[in-house]
Amino acid sequence: QVQLVESGGGLVQAGGSLRLSCAASGSTFSKYAVAWFRQAPGKEREFVTSIDWRGVSTSYADSVKGRFTVSRDNAKNTLYLEMNNLKPEDTAIYYCAATSGSYRSGPDRYDYWGQGTQVTVSS
Repeated sequence: QVQLVESGGGLVQAGGSLRLSCAASGSTFSKYAVAWFRQAPGKEREFVTSIDWRGVSTSYADSVKGRFTVSRDNAKNTLYLEMNNLKPEDTAIYYCAATSGSYRSGPDRYDYWGQGTQVTVSS
């Protein structure tokens, strides 16, 4: 099993930047593909981005392409999400998740989830 803890959320103005981190413990982090999902108030959880276990292959939702960058440091057991040019519609709780399957897996294939970190973008 792997435990995931997100950090780095906060309040930022539109156009600003934030960097989220997700610290993993309890199992070999490099065994897992990992992803970021988000859930806005009154909406379903949605996929943001994912990265394979090597940190080579990535996938992004269309809504964040060109603005968000996912990366990982397996030596530090940490996943990152660099978010630039933030928009009010990016406001949500951001969750990291891990799967022993493909980084292209749907959310139902992600077995491990963090508690989330709140990101609020003001206009």
